[in-house]
Amino acid sequence: MKVLFATSEAHPLIKTGGLADVSGSLPKALKALKNQVRIILPAYRAVLDKVADKSPKHIARVEVGGCGRHYQADVLEVKAKSFPSLGVPIWLVDIPELFDRPGNPYLAQDGTDWWDNGERFAVFSKVVAEIAMGRVGVKWQPDVVHTNDWQTGLVNALLSLEQDRPRTVFTIHNMAYPGNYPESLFAQLELPWSLWHMNGVEFWGHFSMLKSGLIYADRITTVSPTYAKEICLNEYAYGFEGILQERSQKGHLIGILNGIDDQVWNPEVDEFIAHQYSVEKGRVSAKKKNKAKLLEEFSILNHVNEEEVSANFDRWLEAPLFGFVGRLVWQKGVDVVLEALPNLLKHTDANFIFVGSGEKYFEEKLMEYSQHYPKRIWTYIGYSEKLGHEVEAGADMFLMPSRFEPCGLNQLYSLAYGTPPIVNFTGGLADSVIPATSENLANHLATGFVFYEPAAYAFEEAVHSALALFAKKRTWQKLQKIGMQQSFDWRNSAQQYLKVYQGEES
Repeated sequence: MKVLFATSEAHPLIKTGGLADVSGSLPKALKALKNQVRIILPAYRAVLDKVADKSPKHIARVEVGGCGRHYQADVLEVKAKSFPSLGVPIWLVDIPELFDRPGNPYLAQDGTDWWDNGERFAVFSKVVAEIAMGRVGVKWQPDVVHTNDWQTGLVNALLSLEQDRPRTVFTIHNMAYPGNYPESLFAQLELPWSLWHMNGVEFWGHFSMLKSGLIYADRITTVSPTYAKEICLNEYAYGFEGILQERSQKGHLIGILNGIDDQVWNPEVDEFIAHQYSVEKGRVSAKKKNKAKLLEEFSILNHVNEEEVSANFDRWLEAPLFGFVGRLVWQKGVDVVLEALPNLLKHTDANFIFVGSGEKYFEEKLMEYSQHYPKRIWTYIGYSEKLGHEVEAGADMFLMPSRFEPCGLNQLYSLAYGTPPIVNFTGGLADSVIPATSENLANHLATGFVFYEPAAYAFEEAVHSALALFAKKRTWQKLQKIGMQQSFDWRNSAQQYLKVYQGEES
């Protein structure tokens, strides 16, 4: 099949979260199954900087309407060989007025949303629709257009108006971001008014790009089976439960667990970590060496003086080390961890490493803890791909107390790296982590630790269970080994997506 994969970010070109990891891995897995795939995304300044020496080829030019003005969009192609980790050609939609800016895809450098995000991604969606219909002179037309999250939701609505169009699939990576804008934006974009009604893109008087995908895509997928069920409930649906329930009943809403790129997240070949290892070779000794490297690095990052490092290092190396990598926001349960920390510091010898950024309150509280407990807690505020890999390889356990988690990827990375995760029972976490009960351990099924309410007391109980098992070295090594033997590569997920593309239920 010919698949046009439309996304607002793709690793390694540009990344703010899990969408980029999926967009950087699934297309390559689809190609491995003998499909033709093109990734299409905006030509942000940061992306153009990365491809500047790759000789991108101009393949099309299209004029498209925005808010009271027209834009000239140039489509540039970057060859698959330029980014082997992606493995497929990349099409960049170059509209300098909308995308040639500093900052990340959605936020200005001061951390606020770009004021014209609605126009930016609506215009991008218009270009994608024109390409999908074969109207820009590119001698390649898709059988399927796969769109992702609200930034490309409008593509589905636009294609629904066309004859002889490609099939459309819309993937929800997180329902919490609806892409809602005023009705005035819809009018200024000169979109067809036939789309503006309660069973169309209108949502309580606003223009919803997420709803565009939910209503008009031929099939909807989301990134885990449990999340597909959860988003049909009021608590997780953000007002869209009626639509999702109806589409689920028709068999049009399907949950497919994300995979991971086992050439990137694999301790046997990981270039970010100091000591490589596998489930068969070096797992115990290499993880301890990586732990030592991680502790040394974070001691420097947190300005712990050399005398204190020397005096405490052996104790740090033997003490259990918990890692956290992710956004510092309420969704991720950071407040749950903060509430539990005083008791855990008082009643255990555990140490903690945090990597991430997000809400200022959480950033400041973690830095405050690091300053008060410089021999127990280390924090890095910001995003670092390298540190993310090093934490997975060097920590003993990984924390993911998310209130909701459409799929989650770090728990999958943790399993691959022999770092048992501690997770709340929700979304993809529920689908991928099997609790370390005595029965599950005996049956070689256990992979981590699960609690069932996003509350400090429940989280603390799970941590204490993990610490009790950590003290039993042989049992702990068995748990690590079971986790590392799990298979979460993209091949199985890609095969399920092919069924969806073909109109079958997954």
